[in-house]
Amino acid sequence: MRFRFCGDLDCPDWVLAEISTLAKISSVKMKLLCAQVLKDLLGEGIDYDKVAKLTADAKFESGDIKASVAVLSFIFSSAAKHDVDSESLSSELQQLGLPKEHTTGLCKVYEDKHSVLQGKLRETSLRLGRLEAVSWRVDYTLSSSELREVNEPLVHLKLQAQGAESGSTETTVVSVSAEKFRVLLAELKQAQTRMNALQ
Repeated sequence: MRFRFCGDLDCPDWVLAEISTLAKISSVKMKLLCAQVLKDLLGEGIDYDKVAKLTADAKFESGDIKASVAVLSFIFSSAAKHDVDSESLSSELQQLGLPKEHTTGLCKVYEDKHSVLQGKLRETSLRLGRLEAVSWRVDYTLSSSELREVNEPLVHLKLQAQGAESGSTETTVVSVSAEKFRVLLAELKQAQTRMNALQ
């Protein structure tokens, strides 16, 4: 059976297995657990002590707690990614065996944060570093202690780029022969032509 929150694919087996684990906790605690998982997905962090207290009644072990957090993260992020409304999500989770009271609490939390979660996922989906500065220098070696005549240029490139994840500036220094530099330049021009054709 295909599910919208799974991108119109079958539900992964591990999600099916963990649905029965989620059914062991009360619906009120399920709603509070969902709020903690959503906080984590939105980058606000998760309070693992609070999560442990919420799942203590069901006698969850650490593996069960981690699995519950993982399955809820999957459900929320996948549903937001595929733009599934809360009613459809509720129906699909009930088809997978999650009790109605649990799905009601889960979907209420999801509905409240749906657009914020989509924005956060969009913001972190594909992040590329940004080139900040390029400097270059050409050294032309006439001769060396080893050889009387070398006559070979050497190109030194210094690239400063802002890291996609860290946001900090990273510096890369590259030294290439003139021949390799010509190849690099030709390939960069080809890439730019293809990118311009896509716009």
